[in-house]
Formats: sequence, structure tokens, C-alpha cells
Amino acid sequence: MRAKPPTIPVPSAETVRRRITDLLEERELCAREISIEAGIPEKAVYGHLEHIRRSLSRGPARLAVVFAECRKCGFVFAKRSRLTRPGKCPVCRGESITEPRFHIR
Repeated sequence: MRAKPPTIPVPSAETVRRRITDLLEERELCAREISIEAGIPEKAVYGHLEHIRRSLSRGPARLAVVFAECRKCGFVFAKRSRLTRPGKCPVCRGESITEPRFHIR
């Protein structure tokens, strides 16, 4: 087993959500890339993204989602309200699905 590399702590003056918001304003990222950049577990990213989406709804900026897509049949999960990656495609039952990507516009 390989040892995990040490995580870099986020500076105390900057919150995790502020860091994620800054990253998403710069470029489009998936949850895995956000977790690496922000130094938090991937599972925690989805909770932060949901909170960021609610917070942004009060202003002009919005959390934009590039929907997940089945690699086998091309089905796009456009009506999905959850931000997490789907487990299976409802059309072909394939499990090879691209991750949703996020950015702020």
C-alpha cells in the first residue's frame, strides 16, 4: 500500500467554501479536481457545492453544471438535481459515466 501524500492545510484566513468558489470562478472542475485543489475529501466537496449553489442564488452569479454523460450510449443526465455522479445509466445500465463538471458564471 502506498502512503497518502500529506494534505496541505487551507490558510485560516480563507474558508474552504471561499477557496472552492475562487477555483470555480477561474475554471471548470470536477469534484475530484476540487478535492485535490482544496485539500478536502471528495465526499465533502458535494456538500460544499450545494451550499455554494444556495449562497450564489442571492446574487447575479450562478453555479453552472456540465451534466454527467454515459460513455456507452451518450445519455445526458440533464434533469438530475443532485450534484453527485450517477451510479448507472437508466437507458443502457452502463456504469461508465463521466463526472459532472462545475464552474461559476
